[in-house]
Amino acid sequence: MIDLQYAYDAFEEYLQAFDQENERIRLKIVHTYGVVHDMKEITKRMGLGEEDCRLAELIALLHDIGRFEQAKRYDSFEPFTMDHARFGVELLFSDDRMIRKFIKEDIWDDIIRVAIDQHSLYELKEIYDERILLHARLIRDADKLDNCRVKLEESLDVLLGMTAEEVGALEISDQIWETCLKEKSILSSDRVTKMDYWVSYIAYFYDINFKETFSIILENDYIPQIFARIPYSNPDTKEKMEIFKEAMMRYIRNYCGE
Repeated sequence: MIDLQYAYDAFEEYLQAFDQENERIRLKIVHTYGVVHDMKEITKRMGLGEEDCRLAELIALLHDIGRFEQAKRYDSFEPFTMDHARFGVELLFSDDRMIRKFIKEDIWDDIIRVAIDQHSLYELKEIYDERILLHARLIRDADKLDNCRVKLEESLDVLLGMTAEEVGALEISDQIWETCLKEKSILSSDRVTKMDYWVSYIAYFYDINFKETFSIILENDYIPQIFARIPYSNPDTKEKMEIFKEAMMRYIRNYCGE
């Protein structure tokens, strides 16, 4: 059985190499443990077996391990600075096998590798193994679920480099708006304005995989709160965000059969 305390101890030791007073490092530490918390809730609601619950929790703990080095090197989480998921996989599974510091057994390595590697992709690549696919979907859901908390609690200056008022004065780019109307997630490379970034943080709900995740989103009233975080002083943006909010709520309720 997976020894989670062994993994947590190793993770805390790994964090000692980073300045935990740095806002970006702190944000990712809090996010990591938030994803762990949300993963435990999702798997509990799904009624998964103990082994899969423990494995999912381990993947949640390690999913953003590449982010810390990204923040240390570049003081940024922008995707053009580093593919943090791919870097995390290289970190864990390179020749020195850092993964063994977190889990002694190697029988789950393929699942861990694929789940971390694909957790931040625009969409999952084809995965034919049902168990690998399960865990790849689980970490994507838990990651997005904690990002609800991130978007509500964390400083917008850290997240976007602007105040809420500055973001709300901007327009939504045409291509971004067209993607929203198609009820699809947004490619990071398509974003132009910081309002595009904000919209993309909400549109990723179109990529949620499990009803249990959507149920948690509805129970916590996350969608209206996230939309309300920004004061939309730009009239066109304000109108579009109202349309977007109604469409998103309708999409989630339909998914949940409400």
